[in-house]
Amino acid sequence: MGWVVMSERELKRVEVLAQVDDGRLSVDNAANMLALTRRQIFRLLKLYRQDGASAIRHKARGKPPNNRIHKAKRDYALSLIKDNYPDFGPTLAAEMLAEHHGFKVSRETVSDVSAYGTDLMFS
Repeated sequence: MGWVVMSERELKRVEVLAQVDDGRLSVDNAANMLALTRRQIFRLLKLYRQDGASAIRHKARGKPPNNRIHKAKRDYALSLIKDNYPDFGPTLAAEMLAEHHGFKVSRETVSDVSAYGTDLMFS
């Protein structure tokens, strides 16, 4: 078995679940320590017994987010901003993209997208 990357929170969960599994800690105490319900402790304990410590780590670790904007769409937005709205802030640039190009993105997305450009930065 290889290495498993875990957060401090996940490591604490594994330690507490190991104690519950060994009988050194009750389910009620474990629930109090982890600020979970008894039901959640039993659910985690079942996973821990089946697959070990790796079952406790977050399943989406290392995967891209579901709401990520496609690279081509991001590059297109960046090129439109660079060509047409280089001196606009993120809010106005997002409004102009929607109004004149039919390209709806949030101002946060425009700010994030523009951060990828080397000569275009919003503050």
